[in-house]
Amino acid sequence: MIVSWNWLKDYVRLDMSAEEFASRLMMAGLNHESTEAVGDDLAIDLEVTSNRPDCLGHIGIAREAAVLWKRELQLPKAQPQEEKTPAGEIVDVAIECDELCIRYSARVIRGMKIGPSPDWMARRLETLGIARVNNLVDVTNYVLMETGQPLHAFDLARLAGSRIIVRRAKKGEKFLAINHKEYELDESMCVIADARRPVAVGGVMGGADTEVTAGTIDVLLECAAFDPQSIRTTARALSLHSPSSYRFERGVDVANVDWVSRRAAELILETSGGTLCAGAVDRGSWTDSRAPVTLRLSQLPRILGITIEPPTVRNILAALGSEVVKADDNRVEVIPPTWRRDLTREIDLVEEVARIHGYDKIPEDVRVPMVSSGRRREDRVLADVRAILVAAGMDEAMTISAVEEPWSEAFSPWSDRAALVCATPVLRRADRLRRSIVPSLLGARRGNEALSNPNIDLFEIAHVYLPQPQGMPREERMLAIAGGGDYFALKGVLEAICQGIAPAAVLEIADTAQPLLAPPRCCELRLGGEVWGYLGEVSDAAREQFELRSPATVAEVRIAPLIEHAQLIRKLSEPSPYPAVSRDYNFVFDERIRWADVAAAVAQAGGELVESVVYQETYRDAKRLGQGKKSLVFGISLRSHQGTLTREEADEVCGRIEQRLRDGLGGELRT
Repeated sequence: MIVSWNWLKDYVRLDMSAEEFASRLMMAGLNHESTEAVGDDLAIDLEVTSNRPDCLGHIGIAREAAVLWKRELQLPKAQPQEEKTPAGEIVDVAIECDELCIRYSARVIRGMKIGPSPDWMARRLETLGIARVNNLVDVTNYVLMETGQPLHAFDLARLAGSRIIVRRAKKGEKFLAINHKEYELDESMCVIADARRPVAVGGVMGGADTEVTAGTIDVLLECAAFDPQSIRTTARALSLHSPSSYRFERGVDVANVDWVSRRAAELILETSGGTLCAGAVDRGSWTDSRAPVTLRLSQLPRILGITIEPPTVRNILAALGSEVVKADDNRVEVIPPTWRRDLTREIDLVEEVARIHGYDKIPEDVRVPMVSSGRRREDRVLADVRAILVAAGMDEAMTISAVEEPWSEAFSPWSDRAALVCATPVLRRADRLRRSIVPSLLGARRGNEALSNPNIDLFEIAHVYLPQPQGMPREERMLAIAGGGDYFALKGVLEAICQGIAPAAVLEIADTAQPLLAPPRCCELRLGGEVWGYLGEVSDAAREQFELRSPATVAEVRIAPLIEHAQLIRKLSEPSPYPAVSRDYNFVFDERIRWADVAAAVAQAGGELVESVVYQETYRDAKRLGQGKKSLVFGISLRSHQGTLTREEADEVCGRIEQRLRDGLGGELRT
């Protein structure tokens, strides 16, 4: 927000230097970007945060200065002289979409003369970088920069039926803006229409059909308030941004609409002549209802670390425009001003008192009472997951939540419903809210391959958006991993996560068929009896789709089961001081038998004496083993905590294991 130093002096006495002024405002929350000389004036650039739309005009900045330096704020009276003819006899206004247009005020000025604006007004606008146009347009720009409230003037003679209808646009309706570009509208957008066609996109830009020209004599002056979200959505959808939409997106002071309208009319009469019809046609369903907010004075030392006297607190809040309802030595209850919609909680008032009183008055060594808070269960689990993955040599990625349609369809194991479509793509063609994180990671892997990065093992923890039959999508947090081509290595990482976080939950493997994954090295993972996720090597067709040069293995698992089964209290387990007994096996199984089934059978049969089961190799030979058979080579390690295992004890355990593999899985021991 650029403000004119000379212009500010119209509203508040400024007897300090511009440097001191900018520095004090910066300490109060309005960061100073720069100060440049423009003629005999100074253009001061201030950063205004999105919660302070009241400071997007000179009066708002002057109000801040008046409070900080305890000066009187002087505002124009805005009392233009009116003729007897009521505005309601000249124009008619109707609002058909109260949810999009909160208030609409129309005034009529007749018999004016379009010409150049006065030098004092042009110079002030030029200080802000706004070129002069004519006396009418310059007034609307002037009042916009004075108050932060946008206005628009229509040529009354070009309004069909002398009517204003605030309504939703019709699907496919065309609109020619004052930039002489045509836009196609939809039902989500608010338009200002006359009896025949749209003449403006509400809160964004006026139309070419009714713009003011050198021949304009009578005008309808619009001053309105629109729904901020609607304006933001419309401006982005049309890629049509303006100083007006910038302010409407952040919210304007609805209660100030009439004053701003009178102020603009006053300046139009002063610079353009003409007569103003009596009153305004004011429509809208808004109400000036504001809930009181209570500030407990005991909160100031608790939060700020300093005590501020009750009269000082009351004076600060009153100077900011708040109406003091109740006040004593313990609390202050106020109704915030209409231009401060951000003051809704006690902590908001604490912040206002602190910044006006001065952050520099809070000692650096002040002791603020603080109570430590524990991390949530979810945060602790995610921290452990990240630690395991980083220890496995992986890097965490952060990708956007929207993907292009082919990627969205490539992998969606969690939902068969069509992905939600964004009205405006986040990136080029990326307009589908993702139902899986895996395609995003494969895209990141492709980008790293293009840069010849040697190690591309990535993981991401983020939400997916699963469409529902009705209402909003269901969001669920997922962990996705995209690594190199080693299926068993990635399976081992997932097993490490389970063993490290949820050791009591049983991890099971089941068959699956996913278009992205290549059988037989793909599976469904179950944790604690429920579906946990999917793991598999990327198929050749999928590698071609994602333009991957090297093999890749991916996994995607749900975070919720991990949180549910997590054991957050670690239990110390002392290693056995006794030696282990190792045995190697070569068993022949049917192709349908998974290694996970074999490992589980060995662990169950051997009990607590089985320290580890290590896969070594798979061998297939139809002539030697038979059709549909495979040989699994693996090793087991047995160890006891009570003493050294004897040969007889080890043989007994191994006998149980061999019997279990024969009877339970149909295995045949090769010797």
